[in-house]
Amino acid sequence: MSRTLRNIKLSVDQSLSEHLAWLAPGYADFRILRQSVDARQRHSPHFVYSVEVFETGEKVERPAIALERVEFRDRPVVIVGAGPAGLFAALRLSERRIPCILLEQGSATAKRIQAIGRFWRYGELNPRNNVGFGEGGAGLFSDGKLITRIKSEHIPYVMQRLVQYGANPEIEYLANPHVGSDRIRRVIPKMRAHLLELGCQIRFDTKVNEICLQGKNVTGVRLEGGEVVECERLILACGHSAEDMFTHLHDLGVDMEGKSFAIGLRIEHPQSTINRIQFREHHENAKLGAANYRLTFHDKKKDVGVYSFCMCPGGYVLSCSTDGAGVVSNGMSNYNRNSGFANAALVVSVDFKQSFGEDLFGGLKYRREIEHAGMEMVRSAGGVKQLPAQRLLDFLAGQSGPVLPTSSPSGVVPARLDQIFSPELNLALKTGLEQFEQQMRGFISETALLHGVESRTSCPIRIMRDERTFQSVSHLGLYPTGEGAGYAGGITSAACDGIRVAEAIVGEVETREAKYMF
Repeated sequence: MSRTLRNIKLSVDQSLSEHLAWLAPGYADFRILRQSVDARQRHSPHFVYSVEVFETGEKVERPAIALERVEFRDRPVVIVGAGPAGLFAALRLSERRIPCILLEQGSATAKRIQAIGRFWRYGELNPRNNVGFGEGGAGLFSDGKLITRIKSEHIPYVMQRLVQYGANPEIEYLANPHVGSDRIRRVIPKMRAHLLELGCQIRFDTKVNEICLQGKNVTGVRLEGGEVVECERLILACGHSAEDMFTHLHDLGVDMEGKSFAIGLRIEHPQSTINRIQFREHHENAKLGAANYRLTFHDKKKDVGVYSFCMCPGGYVLSCSTDGAGVVSNGMSNYNRNSGFANAALVVSVDFKQSFGEDLFGGLKYRREIEHAGMEMVRSAGGVKQLPAQRLLDFLAGQSGPVLPTSSPSGVVPARLDQIFSPELNLALKTGLEQFEQQMRGFISETALLHGVESRTSCPIRIMRDERTFQSVSHLGLYPTGEGAGYAGGITSAACDGIRVAEAIVGEVETREAKYMF
């Protein structure tokens, strides 16, 4: 019988297989269940493992997740949005043999990459096909990071399917898994090919202009050219940047509420700086890879949180505007994490009720104002496609100065980012940075550069849905899903939410079919 060994701690130079020979004499093989790096002890960063060991004659097999087919008699389920939530909802339904139609306003991966390349190189933005919209969603250009704080039974399914489509098998056991932006662009097309094999219809460059209703019941969607695609069930996974859809939902009377979010800047250091801080004298040990970090600070008196988000070791800072009128920053890493830079969002929590009261679109308006202010800074500096940037020390001192080298493919121009936010938010950022310096000595550094603005960490609107059926509380047949609906924050959580919604539809279908039998 196989057995599981947990909390195995090994120094950087120790061999796992040799250590297992001591812990489990005579073992035949093993499978890593979890691997992490613990760098909290100042002079001894080490690996921590959970391992399943097998005796002679036992097979090392990864448990396969197979799904039962269900009977389905209605029109295909329509899914709007081909980000992680939409793609995994489509996959789950298709594997259950429930027909679905996936509609995406952006392009397939190859064409999308060309459009984004033109934006980064020349500043030519396609508002339908950019870092926010297109096959794979924003996750296609944000590292392929699969780190999540949620607890979900569907996470193994997500990881297993990504490995099936070409992701490295290590994502199933690493504590901080990531596919890599260079590799996820090959993974997603394979996922699309599998969906097509299963019978899913996929239509790119297809914008949904209207949700069609009969009373409060969904009957279909109207496309930009006037075509109506009929359905009884609509999974709306439009992403957190689809502002026109939020306005349309409001016009239809769909129940929504404002949601607290976070906003701030993206900080970049040389990766060597972060390695030295985290790994000390072991910072050049290749086995440890590129160091990462996660920083948090909560000001209890003001009830404001400041934290790092979407940390990208060995990564790049990206310009991610979706409308051309504002600037948006984000980060990504390729699989090898070898850019020479490390970046992360540093954001401040914004309490919706305190900041915007009953104004449903208050968060979206604020987000837009900050992004537009950032673009004005770029234009004032003579830029077109660049991100506004400021040295960290200049930000803290409230002064202008030259910029530093950056990983951003769009380049940067000098800007007074210390003037873009309110005094209260600026103070929160500065206080947070001072606390982070206490946690990571050397974080406040003359080599650190801030980029504006980090404004799309999550959606400032939630589309209300029933906790059991996952349908809109006001409109039957409408299934708000993923980040844009306010129920996820990242690739893995969005994918899991898409699966949850798909399984809710499966449950409803199975319940109805059971009634037909009696």
